[in-house]
Amino acid sequence: MLRLALLVFAALLSVAGLFCLSSGYGHGLPMTVWGVILLLAVLFERWRYQQSHNANGAWQETGERFIDPESGRLTKVLYDPHSGERRYVPVDADADKGQAP
Repeated sequence: MLRLALLVFAALLSVAGLFCLSSGYGHGLPMTVWGVILLLAVLFERWRYQQSHNANGAWQETGERFIDPESGRLTKVLYDPHSGERRYVPVDADADKGQAP
């Protein structure tokens, strides 16, 4: 929601700056520049920090299990020693019968 609000604000700021530049009203250049910077920053952030869904990593179970407070489901922890990334995966009740949490 915040990302969408920032994108809308950046677009409106850029358009208002361009309008001021084309109409000769006030100082439209700073509004245009800051609008474009904010727009690019929000878009770059999304691209740069999106999660990689590489299922081919060397994922290992840590043995940690817990009840996820949001879903109420039993969740196990996987760890990739190469990247240090941790994943939290819901446990399939049928596949893990007989295993203690």
